[in-house]
Parts: sequence; structure tokens; C-alpha cells
Amino acid sequence: MDLELQGRVAMITGGSHGLGKQAADSLAREGCKVSICARGKEQLDETAAEFKSKGYEVLAVQADVMKKEDLKRFHEETVRTLGEADILVNNAGGRKGTTDFQETGVEAFREGMEFNLMAPVELIALVLPHMREQRWGRIISVSSIYGREYGGSVDYMTGKAALIAFSKHLALNLMKENVLVNCIAPGSIDFPGSTWDRFQKNSTPEQVKEFIDRNLPAGKFGWPEPIGDTIAFLASERANLITGTCLNVDGGQSRSLL
Repeated sequence: MDLELQGRVAMITGGSHGLGKQAADSLAREGCKVSICARGKEQLDETAAEFKSKGYEVLAVQADVMKKEDLKRFHEETVRTLGEADILVNNAGGRKGTTDFQETGVEAFREGMEFNLMAPVELIALVLPHMREQRWGRIISVSSIYGREYGGSVDYMTGKAALIAFSKHLALNLMKENVLVNCIAPGSIDFPGSTWDRFQKNSTPEQVKEFIDRNLPAGKFGWPEPIGDTIAFLASERANLITGTCLNVDGGQSRSLL
């Protein structure tokens, strides 16, 4: 299936490993020019070299999404090197607190909201003027099944739920301008360095088996490729009637009916 993405410019946060790297790979395979950012230079350079060896056109920018000046630089370098962004994938995020609000504290909670909500909002504000002007754009944010139902740390769950709400509001206001805004909600996806990778390394085999039996209908953890390919599909012309939605990619893990 031709996704009609040849020559499009895609920006992906947290693109040096895991789901962000897979999203960038899936988009690049469809002909996109990809701009990735991450905090760690070594892994970022390794990913850029790997992508170039595959023949992808890639820009790698060392940047921390928690810093406004870094987000601005990531955007400016993308525009200068590859062109204006047609596609934005907000992938970077994570927990800053715990499941207990009092233990987390207000400052860590606020930091989690900055990480999971405000960093994507800041980047959307940078790319949106061009998308509206050309009347074509795709904004895809990686939320979580724990943005739709109970789970994860208090700041993570709240931030991911807010990201879904913001995306829904934005989508309904931009549909007539052909700027489509969606989220995806991964379940427990395993890759090197992920939460679930650490969980398996730090738990007994019995604890891991109990978690899988209780939570994962597939009988195993998820993997990155379906996440990246779903993002590429949502970015494409084949998904031009899909906006304001949040797609679960979780092997049936989530329990919510909504």
C-alpha cells in the first residue's frame, strides 16, 4: 500500500531508541525525511548512522524536550536542513512521580505534566502555522492506555489523559484545514531500556508470569513495530478521515470501553 508520504518532513521526539526510533524508521521507509531528537548524543549518533546506512534522509538533533530553547532549536534546524515539518510525532514522555500523589509531591507532579503534556504542546505551537498555511499536516502524539484508564504514576496518567483531551480539542478545530490530530495508546511494549524491560530484569520469573497472565491477553509483551506502523498509517493519505481519535495498540490489554 502506498501511503503517499514520499518527500514529507517528519519530526519525532525521543527518536533515538524504542518507540520513537521505530516511528522514525516506519516513516522513513515510506519516503519521509526524518528529523529526530533525543538527550543522549551517543545513542542519537548511532541511530542516525544506522538510518543513513539504510538510505534514509535523517537529521539528528541533541535536544531535551523539557527545555523550550531546545525545542525551538530542534524545529529551526529541521526547517533549515530538511524543510518545514509536515508531520509531528510527539513520542518523548515518561513518569516523574509514583502512584501516590502525596509521595510524588506537587513539584514532581508539575514536572511530569511538563514532560507529558506541555512539551508536546510547545512543539505543536511551533509546527502548526506552516501546516495550517499549506492546509496539510499530521500531528500524532504517543499517549498510553494509562491515559484512558487507571495505571502508572499519578503524573503520567494525568499528563497522558490531558494530551488526549488537548489533541481531541485541536483536531475538531483543524479538520477543515486538513490538519489531522490523533493519539495512539500503547500498552506494555517491551524494548531495551523500557519500563517493561527493567520490570522483567528486576522481578522474579513468577512475578513476570503473574503480570502477563493477569494483564496481557496475547500472553506476551508488545513490541515496537506495530506502534511505528500505526503512526505511519495515521500520517498518511490513507487515514484522511481519522482525526480526534486515540487508537489503542495494546494486544487487548486495556479494559476501558471508551
